[in-house]
Amino acid sequence: MAEKAAIAKNLNERVQFTVPADEAGNRLDRFLASQLPDISRTHIQSLMDEGRILVDGVAMKPSHRVEQGASVVVEIPRAPAPGVPAENIPLEIIYEDADIAVLNKAAGMIVHPGAGGEAGTLVAALLGRYGTLGGLSTIGGPLRPGIVHRLDKETSGVVVIARTDAAHLKLVEEFRDREVEKTYIALLHGIVKGETGRVELPVARDLHRRARMTARRREGREARTDWRVLLRLAGFTLIQAGLHTGRTHQIRVHFSALGWPVVGDTLYGAPRQERVTAQLLPPLGRNFLHAARIAFCHPRTGKHAEFRASLPEDLVRYLRMLAEATQTGSPLIDAALKDFL
Repeated sequence: MAEKAAIAKNLNERVQFTVPADEAGNRLDRFLASQLPDISRTHIQSLMDEGRILVDGVAMKPSHRVEQGASVVVEIPRAPAPGVPAENIPLEIIYEDADIAVLNKAAGMIVHPGAGGEAGTLVAALLGRYGTLGGLSTIGGPLRPGIVHRLDKETSGVVVIARTDAAHLKLVEEFRDREVEKTYIALLHGIVKGETGRVELPVARDLHRRARMTARRREGREARTDWRVLLRLAGFTLIQAGLHTGRTHQIRVHFSALGWPVVGDTLYGAPRQERVTAQLLPPLGRNFLHAARIAFCHPRTGKHAEFRASLPEDLVRYLRMLAEATQTGSPLIDAALKDFL
């Protein structure tokens, strides 16, 4: 068995353990917590989600029971420099008080930096605005101050930020207990059958392409997406989707697995440009996926709070262009978007 060691000072470390007899039958996450005392359980969970922990070469759930003699390999990514420099980046503020801020994140913006230390992140913009104006919660550490949940880089829409540690803990509890309502708008390839439905496919890291998730592994984490059709165009369907869980790339993975990838999502099978009959439309340049609404109990008052982010102009413009190419009347578009503009 590998010796217990301080990991924080190491870069790109690959640690391997052989499960001893006295640990056989223990949960994987508990086994690793005992072997890696310098890494938090939250960090261990994150490494599992990223496919960096393998048992005999296979990624497993935290609840997996380890067997005597099994080989457990943990990849520790390079530690980024502590903290994120504040940047003067404009933010669209929907609401703010002493406890929370609610923002409309633009497509193309990363929520927080990774090991590469990217500039232009939402965290950098938050520090530029709140670093000296009441601050942000510290629970996420120096790289994720205030960050309670995330949106993918090319997904726009509403994000809630914690400005105090107490608010952060309360919001995390609401997300964990699935009390937060999250509504998205997505344009999908294909004609979705039915008017409403539910997708319940497990989501896991793709072992062959780390940037992707997949719904094809039984070891995946439970995930549920409810949907309702808003509009059908020739070869496309506009839907409203509600997330019951919040797995990485969940909506993108679920609908791609059903053969209806999100328009613009080349990572999950959509073309870079759409062709309607003989007409080649300009590239959208992002995913047609927008977080339109979030609702939760305010962490201080306990009162129901609901916030909306209007569908961005680039998505509205693209939908009208697609409607024109498919000879869909403007009244149908207006009716489909009436609650989201």
